[in-house]
Amino acid sequence: MLLDVRKLTKRYKRGKDAFNAVDGVDFTLDGGEFAVVSGHSGSGKSTFLNMLAGIIPPDGGTAVFDNKELTKLDDDALSRLRRGEIGYIPQGHSILANLTVLENVCLPYYLGARADPSAKARELLERVGIAHLAGQYPAELSGGELRRVSIARGLLNTPRLLIADEPVSDLDAANAAAVFALFADAARSGAAVLVVTHETGGLAGLDCRRLEMQNGKLLNNS
Repeated sequence: MLLDVRKLTKRYKRGKDAFNAVDGVDFTLDGGEFAVVSGHSGSGKSTFLNMLAGIIPPDGGTAVFDNKELTKLDDDALSRLRRGEIGYIPQGHSILANLTVLENVCLPYYLGARADPSAKARELLERVGIAHLAGQYPAELSGGELRRVSIARGLLNTPRLLIADEPVSDLDAANAAAVFALFADAARSGAAVLVVTHETGGLAGLDCRRLEMQNGKLLNNS
């Protein structure tokens, strides 16, 4: 099993009251699987993903990726994973303003001092429909275009685990369907893909496992 999550919990305080934003979640995901989590705002979906990506620490439970306990890794080790084996597409676009679209997509390769990834980056930009913007800067792009830059960047390293938080929230129906098809292709190529989304229309016809987060609990997990 590539990803094995047991009793994962995150607690917050609201005034004097404590509550579990993520409440003892058990979840497994293997290479070749495409899982989609939906649920109302505030149900704990993004908190769950951010713990798996190593962005925020859990208050209980474990998350094991490829026999590595993510909750025990330091920031440097987690950053290395996100530049290589784990592709993370955050809810915000996190694009660097002083780099072109192509340079932003290539950034994970640059940080790893590896071979020139331009050809693959251009291919991904073509798949998400913004290849014509490769030489533009972020200030010249719309919110939906910036979102697609983040998606291409998250896929550049051919991650073994892809985590995407509301990846199609700024996209129209056609572009959302194209992005979900790209994720399904990644799963067919052997990646484990985990997506949180409110927009499920673009999933029609795709082979994916559907789950729902309610009050911090993950339901329909089969």
